[in-house]
Amino acid sequence: MSLILTPRQLSQRGEFYYQLAQLTAAGVGLVNSLEMLARKPPAASYREPLRQLTEQLSQGATFSEALVHVGRWTPSFDVALIHAGEQSGRLDQVFKLLGNYYAERAKLLRQVITDLAYPMFVFHMAIFLFPFLDFFTTGNWLVFLARTIGILIPLYIAVFGMIFAAQGRRGAGWRSFLERVLKRVPVLGEARHELALARLAAALEALLNAGVTIIEAWDLAVAASGSFALQREVKAWRPRVVAGETPAEAVSASGQFPELFCNLYRTGELSGQLDDSLRRLHIFYQEAGTRKLHALAQWVPRAIYLAIAVMIGFKVVSFYQNYFDQVQKAGGF
Repeated sequence: MSLILTPRQLSQRGEFYYQLAQLTAAGVGLVNSLEMLARKPPAASYREPLRQLTEQLSQGATFSEALVHVGRWTPSFDVALIHAGEQSGRLDQVFKLLGNYYAERAKLLRQVITDLAYPMFVFHMAIFLFPFLDFFTTGNWLVFLARTIGILIPLYIAVFGMIFAAQGRRGAGWRSFLERVLKRVPVLGEARHELALARLAAALEALLNAGVTIIEAWDLAVAASGSFALQREVKAWRPRVVAGETPAEAVSASGQFPELFCNLYRTGELSGQLDDSLRRLHIFYQEAGTRKLHALAQWVPRAIYLAIAVMIGFKVVSFYQNYFDQVQKAGGF
């Protein structure tokens, strides 16, 4: 498992799920599908995990159990959603959902990297330009390295650390902490929460249509959402639902679900058209969360570029101010 997931790796994961969705929707068995993918996998690194998955399935394991056996090759979010797909008999739809999820993540990451390329080039130019002018007059290597490499290395370490920490394959405790932190970030926190609600609604709709009991469906769906805050909330009101409270009442009393989610869920429960309401909720929150992430991917590089431009402007003004001060002192003014 790599330390950092790249757009290429995310695209490969999305392609893996897309191919599984097509094969299983066409009626090909899961073992045969994995064997076909192993002969021509999205990446060479997939061959060994696919071999292990095929072996586990041949021994009678479910797909989610086989994924757990392989280890951390598959994020826990994927395993939870696939488990819900197995329970609902809609694995092909779950594979398609995961394929779209990873394709969207790859697209956003590529956009961010592309938009950041020029600002980062300008930033490095600014870091080296002014210390080089001083070095040209003083010839002091130590000062030059301290003002360039000494600044860049800590920044590289900090950026690498943030990217590493944000990867979806970290432990549950760390991901729970990260969710609480990111929830306070404007736009990003709301987008993550909306996408979690979209995944929950999709999984819940599939499970209920498959005849899974409402309590078990909620337990499986909230695990598939990938949100620890939602999982804690559902776990807290589970005893009340077992005692006779309806999920609509529990959802409405919760602070984790937006008013729109509560109203549509209650309407679907009362009208007997809960599957339709959940489908609408999935589409709405998927589009809303994705739209916010796209906006964030566009505006963050612009904000960074503006900050770099301001920094360069400040350095230019400071440089000329010092230059004129030295000229005035040299002229005796």
